[in-house]
Amino acid sequence: MSPQTQRDPVPSIASPVRTMALLSAGIVLLTACGGGTDESAAKRGRTDGYPVTLKNCGRTVTVDAAPRHAVSVDQGSTEILLSLGLADRMAATATWSDPVMKGLEKANAGVPRISDNRPSSEKVLDQEPDFISASFASTLAKGGVAPREQFEALGVPTYVSPADCTGKDNSGGGDGARTAPLTMDGVYQEVHELAEVFGVPERGDALVAGLRARVKKAAEGIDASGTSRLYWFSDSKAPYLAGCCGAPGIITKELGAKNVFDDTHEEWPQISWETVADRNPDALVIGDLSRKAQTAESAAKKIEFLESNPVTRNMDAVRHKRYILLSGQAMNPTIRTVEGVERVAAGLRRFGLAG
Repeated sequence: MSPQTQRDPVPSIASPVRTMALLSAGIVLLTACGGGTDESAAKRGRTDGYPVTLKNCGRTVTVDAAPRHAVSVDQGSTEILLSLGLADRMAATATWSDPVMKGLEKANAGVPRISDNRPSSEKVLDQEPDFISASFASTLAKGGVAPREQFEALGVPTYVSPADCTGKDNSGGGDGARTAPLTMDGVYQEVHELAEVFGVPERGDALVAGLRARVKKAAEGIDASGTSRLYWFSDSKAPYLAGCCGAPGIITKELGAKNVFDDTHEEWPQISWETVADRNPDALVIGDLSRKAQTAESAAKKIEFLESNPVTRNMDAVRHKRYILLSGQAMNPTIRTVEGVERVAAGLRRFGLAG
């Protein structure tokens, strides 16, 4: 089981009554290129900026009106919508690994959570959504909530973070492999596009400007060259550790240090503890997750394992307790990756591993 994969029972298909209700809602979705939507909007005399048409992860998605009843089925996507001030337009959320981002507690409390893990398609459709967003392609695919085609057939537009499909091959097992290093531009694109879909582009601009400023401040003047670290997301039996080029790669690049597993392009390869001990990183970046999907989810459990396991307890980072704790969302390509840059920079300075 990969770091992201944990779901409720197998999804069921919406009833004919619900199908007809959704189809009658007047939501337009195009799944092939072309279509002349701008021309049709002009013919109707619309001046509100709709329809909005996006190229999204190999699909063309058209939203005919600003969503009023959206469902976000991954935490990263949810936190973007909440940060854009869209809680009042969200019908529900699902799939959480961490407490909500600081500052969004009040907004999040007003949005129903239909599942801590991946919900069934029926649970999603029970919310009568007019838009569905996800952080991972696997969430809206076979084995996830449901393939995008199932929602599209009901007239419900779907959106997947471009950070999970641009420069990435998701055709294999696990969490896919990066064909090109991820940058924050993929996350910023998601913010801008969701803001456009909801008709609040100025909020997207402001959010991205703030994130850029935080990355610049965190990385300013730091030099961690010559130091190495490892990123451990989850599981102690067959640990999921970061490869070269996902969100941890952004953190590593910004701070000038080395990921000891930058020789693999897999997003979260499972690597033996013997190999980890052999590479002996200077610091360990540890995911502190609140979910209970796999073994050693919390940082406390991870540290307990590291300090008791005969293979890992003599590693330099373990003996000197060089642990940097991050939320799971900070280790994923989300707006909280910025939080990851900030916390890793502070940790390296605290341990004397960066100037």
